[in-house]
Amino acid sequence: MATVRPAAVAGAFYSSEPRDLLADIDELLGGVASFAPRFGHPKALIVPHAGYIYSGGVAANAYGELEGARGIVKRVVLLGPVHRVPVKGLALPAADEFATPLGRIPIDRDAAREALALPQVVSSDPAHAMEHSLEVQLPFLQRVLREFTLVPFAVGDASVDEVAQVIERLWGGPETVIVLSTDLSHYHAYDEAKRIDGATLERIEHLATDLTHNQACGATPLNGLMQVARSKGLTIRRLAACNSGDTAGPQGRVVGYASFALDEGAALAEDEAGRTLIEIARRAIAAELGLGTKPVGDAPAWLRQPGATFVTLTKAGALRGCIGSLSAARALGEDVAANGINAAFRDPRFPAVTAAEWPQVQLEVSVLSTPRPLRFGDEAELLDAIVPGEDGLILESEGRRGTFLPQVWENIPDKRGFLAELRRKAGIPEETRITRCTLWRYRVLKFRQAPVH
Repeated sequence: MATVRPAAVAGAFYSSEPRDLLADIDELLGGVASFAPRFGHPKALIVPHAGYIYSGGVAANAYGELEGARGIVKRVVLLGPVHRVPVKGLALPAADEFATPLGRIPIDRDAAREALALPQVVSSDPAHAMEHSLEVQLPFLQRVLREFTLVPFAVGDASVDEVAQVIERLWGGPETVIVLSTDLSHYHAYDEAKRIDGATLERIEHLATDLTHNQACGATPLNGLMQVARSKGLTIRRLAACNSGDTAGPQGRVVGYASFALDEGAALAEDEAGRTLIEIARRAIAAELGLGTKPVGDAPAWLRQPGATFVTLTKAGALRGCIGSLSAARALGEDVAANGINAAFRDPRFPAVTAAEWPQVQLEVSVLSTPRPLRFGDEAELLDAIVPGEDGLILESEGRRGTFLPQVWENIPDKRGFLAELRRKAGIPEETRITRCTLWRYRVLKFRQAPVH
């Protein structure tokens, strides 16, 4: 029978009720300022570990970066400082699983055995029993990744080299992500904390390997990660930073928080991604017309990430078909190929595209971000929240649902008019109050096929 490390701080640092916990996490993820679609995912994250009311928003900025990694990332190597039980080295649990209100997460025993072969790695359930720096990350990871194995290290007295050696050993490929848990300065007055943390943030951005525990409580594992990041040429992005005086605490004695993403390799250029997606859709349609073959072979990781797309066909400037997905239920490459075929042959508003007209058909591919719920008390609040030209909207009421891509703002620039037309498209009766409807918004990256001359 598997041994389980039960949740120790559920009900204190975050909700112990699954439904409430999911709602809290979704609200935090929904509050992320930037939610444009992403291609690929970071290799490592730096996240805070206070209660969600204090640092959850900062953490959400990091975990939002992993929303496209579901199904690709299979293993999370999690490192955080010990707060209760001193440890010499880095401690793995003897337990087989970690539990949260959202379910159990299996420990990657093969990876654990590999790490335990190093002299600085020990096994210690007491080090993990009440440690919150690791536990508070788990519900976020469960929400964005769904299924994964865990390699959790409670880090005590260890050198930079000792930590770096462990991270190097478990580095892996796209299937592995490293999550480093640390807060910043502790218990200074607000302005003093801002000064101290501001300097620390700059040092993290320069991949400093000599941070102190006065600057970051997780300095020991953080310095090790920074050393590996330097050796592997990773780039770092600051995602968010604040302190408890900005969120839910008094400003007399505050704790600082920040989140970062570390990327491996050159970032995929958006225009390159767009050309690839258009080519996939075109080749899928051409294959259905008997004019070629569908692409085969191993797809790069970014095309295997879950993705939602719309494919729009035009001919001589007029709409010729448009079909898409609102949620990321399959791999991005598969989704754009399927929606290309559906737009060409299964849009009920148009006859199927023919081989004779195919050379005159132009494609546009829209890649959707994860939809975020729009919360509002009345129509005025909703209208104030909507961003014309940027927000795509999903409107739902009593089983009826419709969406407008952000491109529709070009034809309907008025907010009330946009909502009215979306209501009609969804088949929602005109007398239905907007407060009885559920709305989500999303953003898109839009790619148009280069003109054919």
